[in-house]
Amino acid sequence: MARVEMTMPKMGESIMEGTVLKWLKQVGDAIEQDESVLEVATDKVDTEVPAIYAGVLTEILVQEGQVVAVGAPIAIMETDAAAAGAAAPASAPAAPQAVPAPSSNGSAVPYVPEAVAPQAAPVAGAEHQPGRFLSPLVLSIAREEGVSMSDLEYLPGTGKENRVTKKDILDYVAAGKPSFTAVDAAPAATPTPAATPAAQPQATPTAAPAASAVSTKPAPSVSGGQELIEMDRMRKMIAQRMVDSVRISPHVTSFVEADVTDIVNWRNKHKDAYKKREGENLTFTPIFIQAVARAIQDYPLINVSIDGDFIIKKRDINIGVAVALPSGNLIVPVIHNADQLNLNGLTKKVNDLAARARINKLTPADLEGGTYTLSNVGSFGNVMGTPIIMQPQVAIMAVGAIKKKPAVIETPQGDLIGIRHFMFLSHSYDHRVVDGSLGGMFVRRVADYLEQFDPNTAI
Repeated sequence: MARVEMTMPKMGESIMEGTVLKWLKQVGDAIEQDESVLEVATDKVDTEVPAIYAGVLTEILVQEGQVVAVGAPIAIMETDAAAAGAAAPASAPAAPQAVPAPSSNGSAVPYVPEAVAPQAAPVAGAEHQPGRFLSPLVLSIAREEGVSMSDLEYLPGTGKENRVTKKDILDYVAAGKPSFTAVDAAPAATPTPAATPAAQPQATPTAAPAASAVSTKPAPSVSGGQELIEMDRMRKMIAQRMVDSVRISPHVTSFVEADVTDIVNWRNKHKDAYKKREGENLTFTPIFIQAVARAIQDYPLINVSIDGDFIIKKRDINIGVAVALPSGNLIVPVIHNADQLNLNGLTKKVNDLAARARINKLTPADLEGGTYTLSNVGSFGNVMGTPIIMQPQVAIMAVGAIKKKPAVIETPQGDLIGIRHFMFLSHSYDHRVVDGSLGGMFVRRVADYLEQFDPNTAI
């Protein structure tokens, strides 16, 4: 038997770390190849990690709740020599990169600041933690906001084992990046380099409020008629992403009303036969996606993202579809290359992603690469909405409930009043790169494609 390391796999192009949620196997358990060993949560999805080889789990290196960098060892397995031939044997289990310790950093991308501030004494109460683990996301934000490594070493963290979270560094930046240097501590410290016993009582009351303001949050006070509910992990992520999106993108929303009578009549005609033939529901969503994909081909500058002063134009049209989960949370799986699928293909893809989303069986690949997003608020009876953009995309569309309305119908014999089916489309876009003309023309083009739907379409 050979000993091999089981490492944290890369679960998507932008995922650099994962949190161990639960070990499905224990030390001493026999594991088959491709059998799930543990559950991992990333910033995109919760998923199970399978074993690459068959063998016996001999050691668990990372405990539940710990954050682990991609590629870091998480367990040791004993497997036969034939299976392990392609893998390097683990001579000694390395300490997981996720454990914040002075001797390891664990960052996938080293942070090298342009100018490092000289070492200075920290503000009293702010512990100096050189070499501790800093996630790639935190380091990326530090680069963008000009936060020096010396400040990161003093920044109090609210994560597990005082780990600096994304919220910690964003709060620090929002507060004006207060310095953790001797200048700030000077009024509370003695002028001599060596601290005397008399100086310590003076520094403690001054620094305690500053430290607690960042690292500790008192539980909110509730009365007897209120219930205190802590956000689950997914809701916290959604909340943070929505705040970030509003902070990053100046949102503008345009509205158009579309006559979708032909679509309603077509679906009513085909839905029962489709259900009998395919065993799946025929919904309006695939028709909406098809119209959006065609409009993106007409207006490709909607299918972009922003990187600094550059606009990245995407060749692929990957449309995300917002799905409400039984927990009340929201997830957005992606239909890749939506413009290359016919109506039947889009229907099957939408049904598959929605079904797997509701039973937590989506993979990271199902959630990445989106270039535009569609949200069907009409499924909740809403006539319109003002959706928030999914970063780093620059636009999102909400389709409202379909309602019957009296309308003027133009005929060769003259105008008539009739009952038609109407729906509002709401298009929110990033005003940094999408002006009102482009944003308005795009949503109008989507409505045109819906109104021009061919009632003889086969499926």
